[in-house]
Amino acid sequence: MAYKRVERMTAFMRINHWVVAICMVAAVVTGLYIGHPYYQSLIADPAVDKYVMAWNRWIHFIAAIIFDVSSIVVAYLYFFSRFEKPYKKLLPTPKNIMEFFLVFFNLITFNRTKGFDSSHGDSFNAVFFFVFHLLLAWMLFSGLQLYVHGLAHGQSSIGTWWPAMLHLATDWTVVVCGGTYMDVRIWHHMSMYFIIVWVMIHVYYQIWRTIFWQEGDIGIVIGGSKFVKEN
Repeated sequence: MAYKRVERMTAFMRINHWVVAICMVAAVVTGLYIGHPYYQSLIADPAVDKYVMAWNRWIHFIAAIIFDVSSIVVAYLYFFSRFEKPYKKLLPTPKNIMEFFLVFFNLITFNRTKGFDSSHGDSFNAVFFFVFHLLLAWMLFSGLQLYVHGLAHGQSSIGTWWPAMLHLATDWTVVVCGGTYMDVRIWHHMSMYFIIVWVMIHVYYQIWRTIFWQEGDIGIVIGGSKFVKEN
């Protein structure tokens, strides 16, 4: 059986993927600590202990900023990438809808049927990643609402315009979550678990594709390409 090499991710896409993965781990670890300081008691020196929360908040904030920049870049590439334009796979055309269900049934029937071209990005994966980016967008707005809540005096190191702009962009999250700041905090925390579940399914699916399709899908995020069987 002959195989052909197909490029699936550019070098920038792979770098972005791993930057997001690293920032996700940092955000989860520090976010859990901010909600419940689970390792502060391990630090014996009081002079060091008082800075632990500050460092965790700083790392969480920096990871969130990188997340935000990455999301903006991905949103741009959805429409203007010269490599591929993922938005085309999200359009509810008959072809995309058919491909979505073909890939879905291929998954739940353990590759018993495969009536689609696996050499390119498919509609099922496009929708799956779109859900991920929606979750990241929600974490962005709800997280910034939690951040601006700490600027209750309406001031910041760069002026009053910054808190005012954040309130304008994120106050709607309070209404959506139930009407209180604590509701936003709870939903921000719960959304983290949705993202963790998404990551678990994503990793499982990539390993599944590698085993059942035998096209080296797991290597895409490392080398940027996969190998597809030629007819």
